[in-house]
Amino acid sequence: MPVVNARIDASAEFADPALVNVYGCAVGPGTRIGPFVEIQRGASVGARCRIGANAFLCEGVSLADEVVIGPGVMFTNDRHPRAVTAAGTLMGPDDWTLETTRIGAGAVIGANATILCGLTIGAGARIAPGSVVTRDVPDGAHVAGVPATPTRPSSLLDLAEAS
Repeated sequence: MPVVNARIDASAEFADPALVNVYGCAVGPGTRIGPFVEIQRGASVGARCRIGANAFLCEGVSLADEVVIGPGVMFTNDRHPRAVTAAGTLMGPDDWTLETTRIGAGAVIGANATILCGLTIGAGARIAPGSVVTRDVPDGAHVAGVPATPTRPSSLLDLAEAS
């Protein structure tokens, strides 16, 4: 798996560069990236972030500084995914609309969470493991569940930080 055409700060660390797929993106200083992570072109990762194994950051995802992305976290960037156009031809880059997603500074997203596209997760927000985020999450909010809804801080959310 390659690291190709990416702007990666020299202080960023990879668990194993041969076990990632990182291309056309930007990775900030002091960031740690686990094995089997994919970061696509157009994505950006801030300083001192931690990205767990098997995470997927697609085009349009932007992480501010000090964000934790747990293992297996998935982002989306297409609100209406389809394989073919109305005419039945395979869709290409001009046949869909990229939806951007922004993650605020210090946010923590627990293992196996799914973040739908076009959202903002605020600074310091915490997403419990396994949650499916379908709406914006305000600064400092704690959410859990499918779909993710506000909750009080709990040991479940503490697990998000440990993941």
